[in-house]
Amino acid sequence: MKHWTERIASDLTNWNVDQHVVASGTSISGSIHIGNSCDVFIANAVGKSLTKLGENAKTIWIADDHDPLRKVPYPLPESYEKYLGVPYSQIPCPEGCCDNFVEHFEKPFLETLPAFGIDLVTYSGFKMYHDGVYNDYIRKSLERAPRIREIFNQYREHPLKANWLPYNPICSECGRVNTTTAYDYQGDTVFYRCQCGHEGEMDIKSGEGKLTWRVEWAARWKIFGVTCEPFGKDHAASGGSYDVSKVISREIFDYRAPYPVPYEWITLKGDAMSKSKGVFFTPGQWLEIGAPETLNYFLFRSKPLKHKDFDPSMPFLDFIDQYDRVERIFYDAEEAASEKEMEKLKKIYEVSQIKSADSMPFQTSYRFLTVARQISDDPETIFQILERNSQLPADMEGAEYDGVSPEVKDKLNNRLVNVENWLETYAPEFVKFQVQKELPQVELNEKQEAFLLKVADLLETSDYTSQELHDEMYLILKDLGLKPQKAFQAIYKIIIGKKQGPRAASFVLSLDKDFVIKRFRREA
Repeated sequence: MKHWTERIASDLTNWNVDQHVVASGTSISGSIHIGNSCDVFIANAVGKSLTKLGENAKTIWIADDHDPLRKVPYPLPESYEKYLGVPYSQIPCPEGCCDNFVEHFEKPFLETLPAFGIDLVTYSGFKMYHDGVYNDYIRKSLERAPRIREIFNQYREHPLKANWLPYNPICSECGRVNTTTAYDYQGDTVFYRCQCGHEGEMDIKSGEGKLTWRVEWAARWKIFGVTCEPFGKDHAASGGSYDVSKVISREIFDYRAPYPVPYEWITLKGDAMSKSKGVFFTPGQWLEIGAPETLNYFLFRSKPLKHKDFDPSMPFLDFIDQYDRVERIFYDAEEAASEKEMEKLKKIYEVSQIKSADSMPFQTSYRFLTVARQISDDPETIFQILERNSQLPADMEGAEYDGVSPEVKDKLNNRLVNVENWLETYAPEFVKFQVQKELPQVELNEKQEAFLLKVADLLETSDYTSQELHDEMYLILKDLGLKPQKAFQAIYKIIIGKKQGPRAASFVLSLDKDFVIKRFRREA
């Protein structure tokens, strides 16, 4: 069974090229999130699959940093509206921490890529124009403007004007690029009018202008020798950017359009991600709460055009549970529901990995650690809590923290950092608790008091597993004629001062035994 990224790579082996170039690109219009960075993740995976097939392949990323600002991104102030229409490359850094607007939003994204095992060659659209990379393509586009207009008009309801040119100079008066219209040219000089009222001329060699998007896209396919490119589904719409650029690429630049990989948008809690509205989730934010492989799994577990919604609150715990299950299935530590499911999940896991391990990595429940981490911030104590609750692998039962390998400690510590960040930023209030150092003043009825005393006696006389203690507590409350909800409320009230909390038996075993016994007897 092949993963969809491998099928794409397999299709590309039929292309007669010396080197495959898998391209990705991002508009630097604000924070780069997990939605519009899909280009990069998919391109990287396809590139790796090509390499595994013995193909010569490289992955590139082009920052569309010469495009105009169309909306002020969150959390910039309204004062940035004065830069609407101005190329990103010409806008100052909003916080004065970087050279400009582009670096401010580009740098955090690029700095996360090594964590995801992504290695690519980066390019700047702004620099390409200023270095003259596009000059010959601009000249050819101006010369072939009548044919380019015909191609555009085939897909337009309202035809372009007869003197329209596929080039937009940056207005030398107002600095905007999306308000200018080029209407004539002589040699390398383009004449234009701007909506601000200015009329001027621009030397294409200055880099102070750019090809209109669909022509620019086709030009850079030829420039880089692109053979495959992922892009958002909007570009893939009938009559959209890809359809138009494909014709321009063939007819104007004599180049075969790359293999297209359109993908669906990722929503955040059901809402479309929006840089201007502040509705987004970045790869950097993901690394705060999850291992990099888990984002790969999120992106690659389904086909690119299938809808994906992400919710970093409680559903994230279910998602991590799913990832952990797939990992166990991959290493034959758990059986899949069927042979077909096993093959599918193993392939998804394999594609999601940055560095494959020969044997099952140390794994402990993220969900359980959300409880343990609120009891202690000491890894050794948490390791003991895991041991008391049968949360360690079978071959580690009875192990001491000091005796485990550095790899196990790193795995545990990394997940604890993720859990701590999740608790602090995304956990609902009902999940959070704090063990009360002083005996809280709470009212309990006689049956609840009796229940706590009997559980204290149990803990004092024997050691229990989580399931054994659970069963014993049910025998006690049944004998007392006490409803489970009321019984467990007594535990939560006396320890954390709340009416609800984690699963009672495992929670009790996670705490220091002497502390619990004294607390249940109201001695401390």
